Amino acid sequence: MLSSEFETLFHERAAVVLDGGLGTELERRGADLSDPLWSARLLADDPELIVATHLAYFQAGAQVATTASYQATFEGFAARGIARDQADSLMLRSVELAIEARRRTELAGLLVAASIGPYGAMLADGSEYSGDYGLTVDELRDFHRPRLEVLASSDADLLAFETVPSVDEGRALVELLQEHPGVVAWLSFSCRDGAHTRRGERIEEAFDLARDAPGIVALGINCTEPVYVDELIRRAADRTDLPVIAYPNGGERWDATGRRWSGAGSEDIPGKVGGWLSSGARIVGGCCRVGPETIGRIAAVATAAGGD
Repeated sequence: MLSSEFETLFHERAAVVLDGGLGTELERRGADLSDPLWSARLLADDPELIVATHLAYFQAGAQVATTASYQATFEGFAARGIARDQADSLMLRSVELAIEARRRTELAGLLVAASIGPYGAMLADGSEYSGDYGLTVDELRDFHRPRLEVLASSDADLLAFETVPSVDEGRALVELLQEHPGVVAWLSFSCRDGAHTRRGERIEEAFDLARDAPGIVALGINCTEPVYVDELIRRAADRTDLPVIAYPNGGERWDATGRRWSGAGSEDIPGKVGGWLSSGARIVGGCCRVGPETIGRIAAVATAAGGD
């Protein structure tokens, strides 16, 4: 897992397009994701649906697929009675399914990013949107290490440290990456507004974690309301020379108690993408509640900006 594939794609295009929300698109296609494992449940129960969803995003114009491993953890699988060796295999399967979707497109230059979500995703109680775990950096590092070791050994092109809600969790992930020379990742924070992480720290403190961090190849934000994205891109571009990545959610809010999305979610994300690229973003896409149709429109904007 080296950076060369990512660097080639990035240098060939003015803008790289990511996929959209995997879990919410699986739900739209009929999957029941009420289970605490969320989309990771389908790694065993309906892998073909995962392949089809990755394929839909590639066909819409995405150049990067993010795997169904966001909520896949040894602890989460164990709670469902899944043994460690099977959990290991399911994590690797998440990468294999995205690679299979890429194979079916017969297109060149497509990448697979192995998703590593925050600790709070395993809890399935919405705490990934606060980061208030009460864990130290050492404890977070110990939690993430086993899954990172598995996915770092996979055939993914890079890792996606995503929806990171706090500086402490970002630091744990950046430090862990140093245990795997040659493995690369993007680092993407979830934010409560245009200036702070979900935990409430200044976003500049979070972005500075990528400074002089070997293996971090892009930096930015995801699963954040679109209204805040332009300001956050500007703040990221002021703190790093790395490609800035932005893939917001659809503008709704997650109700962890009711396990549903609330709010209108009517913001025109493709209509904002041109401004985000002008502000310094180089990698754009969508997160929860952003589907293939919207990714297709984002890809059209990126192409018009010189991304093809």
